[in-house]
Amino acid sequence: MASKRGKFQILARPVTILGHVVAMAVAALILAWILHFREGVALKSANKLKILNLHVVLMVVGFILFGGEAIMAYKSLPGKKYYRKLVHLVLHITALACGIFGVCLAFKFHHDTHLSDLLSLHSWFGLITISLYALQWVFGFFAYFFPGAESRRRASIMPWHIYFGIFIFLMAICTAELGLLQRFNTLILGHSQEGLIVNFTGLLLLLYAATVVLTVILPPLY
Repeated sequence: MASKRGKFQILARPVTILGHVVAMAVAALILAWILHFREGVALKSANKLKILNLHVVLMVVGFILFGGEAIMAYKSLPGKKYYRKLVHLVLHITALACGIFGVCLAFKFHHDTHLSDLLSLHSWFGLITISLYALQWVFGFFAYFFPGAESRRRASIMPWHIYFGIFIFLMAICTAELGLLQRFNTLILGHSQEGLIVNFTGLLLLLYAATVVLTVILPPLY
């Protein structure tokens, strides 16, 4: 049993490193797509698509990637549990702030372009995901950080905290994939350079989700 556990410990490290590499690749592809093909980002602009571009950057790089790093940090960082918990908490609140700002920008884009809100499955998933993420953070803060429940109660609710954390993270990935499909007609862009960037971003987001979930399942690296 110990030998099997040892093998899993060896496998966990490259999986986590792969997750960090994929996260950087996703961020690079998103920035290359938005800055090179979509004319950049803006809070206010005559070109309203720049506001939507900022929404994309915040939701993918800020919300999903920071959220994924927060999940892996608790399991993969060496050192005392308190500091791992603190990094986990700070990265999650950073992701949540980016997510809330990103959602506000989506509503702003709809308002500025006179579009109706919450008509697509992407928007429904997005609003549900950000709401669940906020509830999960508040619950985790008071249950595990301040003031913290008693140790027996924390242990009993930990599996549910982990389950809902993974579930919400996968919902965020699904929302992003729906957003990429909604943004572009893949039949038209599938063979273009821009279409390839969008498609590979979707594939890498799925791979990133797989590495984050594996990091949670495998034994700690410390």
